[in-house]
Amino acid sequence: MTETNTDLPQFPEPFWRKAINLPSFSKLDSDITTDILIVGGGITGITSAYLLAKQGVKVTLIDAGKILNGTTGHTTAKITAQHGLIYDQLITDHGAGKAKLYYEANAEGMQLIKDLVAEHSIDCNLTAQDAYVYANTEEYKNKIQKELKAYQKLGIRGDYTDEIPFSFPCKAAVIMKDQAQFHPLKYLTALISTIQEAGGTIYEYTTAMKIEDGDPPTVLTDTGHSIKSKQVIVASHFPFNDETGLYFARVHVKRSYVLAIRTEREYPGGMYYCADSPSRSLRYTEGDDGEKLILVGGDGHKTGQGVSTIEHYEALKDFSSTYFDVTDIPYRWSAQDIVTPDKIPFVGPVTPNHPNVLIATGYAKWGMTNGSIAAKIMTDHILQKENRYADLYNPSRLKGLMNMVEDNADVAKHMIKGKLAVIHKSPEDLGIDEGAIVKVDGDKAGCYRDHDGQLHIVDSTCTHMGCEVVWNSGDRTWDCPCHASRFSITGEVLDGPAVEPLKKIR
Repeated sequence: MTETNTDLPQFPEPFWRKAINLPSFSKLDSDITTDILIVGGGITGITSAYLLAKQGVKVTLIDAGKILNGTTGHTTAKITAQHGLIYDQLITDHGAGKAKLYYEANAEGMQLIKDLVAEHSIDCNLTAQDAYVYANTEEYKNKIQKELKAYQKLGIRGDYTDEIPFSFPCKAAVIMKDQAQFHPLKYLTALISTIQEAGGTIYEYTTAMKIEDGDPPTVLTDTGHSIKSKQVIVASHFPFNDETGLYFARVHVKRSYVLAIRTEREYPGGMYYCADSPSRSLRYTEGDDGEKLILVGGDGHKTGQGVSTIEHYEALKDFSSTYFDVTDIPYRWSAQDIVTPDKIPFVGPVTPNHPNVLIATGYAKWGMTNGSIAAKIMTDHILQKENRYADLYNPSRLKGLMNMVEDNADVAKHMIKGKLAVIHKSPEDLGIDEGAIVKVDGDKAGCYRDHDGQLHIVDSTCTHMGCEVVWNSGDRTWDCPCHASRFSITGEVLDGPAVEPLKKIR
């Protein structure tokens, strides 16, 4: 009989970063000049660097921390053009032509990954999988049926079924055939080798703080050094230069959660996404010893808002225990995803007046294909080639105004709530492994008591735009409910748009 241990891991850690030797790079220690500067070492930044370096362009990539430790390192790594129930909505909002273009862009992003895996013989567990969106209520059964009609209208190969190979409820599902899954970090580390061979350079622990306008533009870093380049690609997930183009007011950010579970039950294959709320995502990956781990994801919410975040992990655990014979939960982690008002990413010049500064953001949980095609769009822009998807992804489009109004009303609500909150706790009130907003010398502060009993106290005011951060019990971080910056227990920036750390009090 298999021994079981269904406790959640004490600390969050993504499976992808375990048992893989990631390359390491030094911090920038001098002023430099390059052709193209790329800010951000995830799938978009690394793919862009690869495509440009292969064309003989002198590329420099910097990351504020370790490469591949952001959203790309915390993904579920589904390579698919099936992004939930999106195509019926895209037809309604944008018309069939643009909806079809969105599908073709993501299909091309998927093909780019497959082509590079084949070209470089990358061992990254790439396997073909069918992708399912399923519904377990009558309301969403009707939406599934409308989505199938959208597939048919756009010429997308899709099937319909009223059952899936699991015991949880399913009233209907639409299937997109011949999609894929892989190990994203194995794939991207192989591309890094090619970037270096082509003369590209990479720096870690180098935070881009500001872009100074000019010809060429200059990026100032936290190391005190500057980087001049002909053009800049901002692939830092949330643009650190978000005031240019007011991106902090044009997107919202959501967190979602993942458990990697072991089970005695054989996984039937396929990738699954529940359209109903709460969302649920399923796929498998090969564990360290070749056995299958099932990745159970979902429970998304706006960053810094909602219930205690550990409850989201507990909800996924309850779901897993109900429908799978769970023997172990070796990994848990969460991810940050940016959503644009009209659900199409922003890729291209940050504003029409800044053609030499490009951004890529807003993948809404589907970054493997969107991030790959974003790299191709920006590469073509830099090489002065036409790209048929550039207008669709253009960041200067004005769709989704009502969503922007609603998002900014939500920001204002949370800013006021944080400023007016009455705090009664002091640092001495906190137990082991407990974090909270406390009073220190009459002012608000964020305080966490670690497992050794040591207190870590930081200023609780987000360095981006002054909102008050909240404690994230699931990941032991300080999260901003306004624009989703995240900070460690000692104040270091984990996710932007903030670039300055929280001030340490003690």
